[in-house]
Formats: sequence, structure tokens, C-alpha cells
Amino acid sequence: MQKTGKKGRTLARRLYISRTLGLALGLLLVSAALYPLDPPRWVWVFMLFNGLLWPHLSYLWARHSTVPYRAEHLNLLIDALLGGFWVAAMQFNPLPTAVTLAMMAMNNVAIGGLRFLLIGAVAQVAGIVVGVVIFPLASVPMTSPAQIYACLPLLCLYPMVLGWFCFRQAHVLGRQKRELLALSRTDSLTGLLNHGAWKDRLNEEFERCLRHPKDGAGRGAIALIDIDHFKAINDTYGHVTGDIVLRRLGKMLKHNLRAADVAGRYGGDEFCVILPDLTLANAVQAMDGLRERFSMLGYENPTLKVSLSIGLAAFNPDYDDATLWLNDADQALYEAKTTGRNRVTCYRPRAVLEASAIPL
Repeated sequence: MQKTGKKGRTLARRLYISRTLGLALGLLLVSAALYPLDPPRWVWVFMLFNGLLWPHLSYLWARHSTVPYRAEHLNLLIDALLGGFWVAAMQFNPLPTAVTLAMMAMNNVAIGGLRFLLIGAVAQVAGIVVGVVIFPLASVPMTSPAQIYACLPLLCLYPMVLGWFCFRQAHVLGRQKRELLALSRTDSLTGLLNHGAWKDRLNEEFERCLRHPKDGAGRGAIALIDIDHFKAINDTYGHVTGDIVLRRLGKMLKHNLRAADVAGRYGGDEFCVILPDLTLANAVQAMDGLRERFSMLGYENPTLKVSLSIGLAAFNPDYDDATLWLNDADQALYEAKTTGRNRVTCYRPRAVLEASAIPL
């Protein structure tokens, strides 16, 4: 829980609902326990104030406080103090006392864990001491049937409401955790996977291909994509234009790949794609189509023309590390950039290169 600002007011609003219900039900319980004891009139007035007015006053105070969290922290301690006071006022009637202390303990644990449970217990003891001073203990009364029935609403309804609030909070926290995890794995500019997340997916795909080395499910390729002369684009047209180019490539990768393909931003102006269950020839066709479509995009400045260099590498079952597969694609990308750019180049093993260099 945040100690200031919006989060503190959210806590105050949540506790306002539970406090209003809890004290209203508690008012019924305490009234049933005190009625046979014939307390003074001021006790009834104070009881009505505590059960009906205090929830609204405490909420207004917390909501308009500079630090709502601290104000609610104090409100909860006041609740505990008053709870202890009413326990003593009821002359420690067994069932009403047990229900009151148990419901308050449950509430304090839900709000602040063991630490706040202990702090609340200290406040309850202080309230009991004050109550014993005002209402000296004569004898512990027996719980009547009417008092048993008066305890039932608090025993049944309040735990349900508190459990619902805890469930809602756990649901929100779970959603926020998933969102944070997604953000930690996503490149903020393009919306694609970031470097680390894409490398994780590459390792997963590599292991999958190793498990199926001979059938069609084991085929696959990866592509490294580089925006040609990207530094010159930034220097000439500005970094805002450079970001537009990056976002457009990210958008094109999202909308022009198969659902099974995995695209990411490897870093800077370099992107990466996993193409599962695809032969190298089909991967070349897919990437060359992407390259052509991207080169045809228009920009606000008509003099800006952008092209891509793409390096492709097929899965090699002889490798025992995905890094070697990635290195093949990197070498293919290097060849594409050094042989004229704006092209798709496939990695060819050294043995193939040497064989092709032998004259017939």
C-alpha cells in the first residue's frame, strides 16, 4: 500500500465500506450485550456515535488528510481502542467478547499482517484498561440466546465482505504483476519483445527443434534485420524521424508475419525474427517480401528512403547452443551489408563456400 496520494485514498474508501458494515453489525452485538447491564445514558449515546457516525467521520478525515494512509492507520488504532473499551463495557461476556476481538484481529491481519495485528492488540488492551476503570468488573455474565443471535450477523456477513475485498485486491495485484512482467519483456518504442525476452524465446525454439531433428516440426529459421544507414537517417532527418522508422518496422513485423513467428528488437536499429517450421527457401520468400514492402513506405519527407538488410540462418541440428544459430544469422547479415545492402542473404556453411570456390 502506498502511503500518500491516490493509493492512500483508495485504502480509505475500501476501509470506509468495511468499517461502516462492521460497526453497524457490532452495534447490534454490543447493544444486546449491554442491555441487561442497564448502562448509563451516555454509554448508549457513545455507542450510537461509534456505530453510526464514526465510520463517516473517520473517512472524511482520511480523505482530506495530507497523508491518507497515516490517517487511516490512526483510525484503525482508534477502532482497536474502542473495541477493547466495549469488551470491558460488556463485562467480558464470553461470546460477544470473542466475536469482537476475533473480527478486529482478522481485520488488522488483512490490513497490515502480523505487525499491525500486534499493534492493534496493544491498542485493544489499552481500551480494555480504560473500560475496566470506567466499568469495574463485577461478574462475567453468561451469554444469553438473544446475544448469540446478535453475534451471528457479524460472524457471517463481515468475514464475507472482508474476504471479497481481499479477493479483489489479490486479483488487482495479480493483474498488475502480469502487466509489469509484460512491460519488462517488451520494447517500449516498437511494442515487440526486447533483447532478453527474444533470446529466451530463441532458446525455447532451439530446444524444440532439437527434439524434432528429422521431421517437418524441426525445420525453422531465424532472421536478423538491420535498417540500412540508420545513423545517417538520425543525423540527417533527426531522431524523431528515426523513431518513426523504428516504429513502422515494428508495426510491419507485427502485421506481416505468421501468428507463430516471434519478432523482437535486438537493439538499436537491429530486429530479429524466429520463423518456426519454415524451410530456408520459404523464409527467404517471406523476408524478401517484407523487405520490398518496407522499402515502398512513404514518409513525411519525400527524400527519405529506407531499406533493409536481412540475414537468414536455418536451424542446424549439429549445434548444441542457440548462440551458434544466432551467430550464423549475424554472419549472413554482415554479408548482406557488405555486398550492397537492401537484400536478403542466407548463411552458407564454410564447407559449402569452399566447395563452391573449387574450379571445375
